[in-house]
Amino acid sequence: MRHIKRTIQVLVLVILFLFLNYALPQRDIVRVTGVEQISNFQTNWPVFFAQSDQGTTVQDTFSLRLIQTVRKRTWLFGFIDRGEQTMIFRNQDTGIIWPPYFKFDSSDLQGEAQDLRSEAAAPRWAIMTHYGWRIIFITVYPNAISLTPIDDPNIRIIPWFNIIFLASLALAWFFLRRMWRQFRQRTVDPTLSRVDQTWDGIEAGVTTQKGRIGRWLDTWRRK
Repeated sequence: MRHIKRTIQVLVLVILFLFLNYALPQRDIVRVTGVEQISNFQTNWPVFFAQSDQGTTVQDTFSLRLIQTVRKRTWLFGFIDRGEQTMIFRNQDTGIIWPPYFKFDSSDLQGEAQDLRSEAAAPRWAIMTHYGWRIIFITVYPNAISLTPIDDPNIRIIPWFNIIFLASLALAWFFLRRMWRQFRQRTVDPTLSRVDQTWDGIEAGVTTQKGRIGRWLDTWRRK
């Protein structure tokens, strides 16, 4: 039973980690190399794509805007440089449902990306804020949220929002756990103890009654 409980706990933690890793904002330093629009895009994995642009009809196929970039790959908030990598972002509205980025300006962002296009000889760098994953074999792209031009591509990006959010989540979990333990000690455990005592009393009473009935039947058997 203990192994089953631990397995369930590990599974819940893995699911929570994947969920947060997908939904929380990420920021990369990129150089825009081009933009593209696919008119009749269709996917077998709609869970990884946002809804159609606001004011349009949701259909099986939809128009998908793409922003092609070269991304600077780093570790440890930019302290370790891993070179550059081609990365393609989709550009879709998120609306007000999920994820709650309240993005309605995908057309404007596409124009900004087109204006920021540059070549390797004269690069123009920007900070791309996005969420999601790039999964090549099922054609899934992270969704671009904003694009902010910068002068220095070697700046270090510290994800303050994610740090504060995760710290708040851990603090909330700590307080909820403490509250649950106090509630269990003050309410649940005494109630269960009273139930056990009542059940023990009922079992003792049943045993006594059985003994009396048995002795009464024995008197009749002797006759």
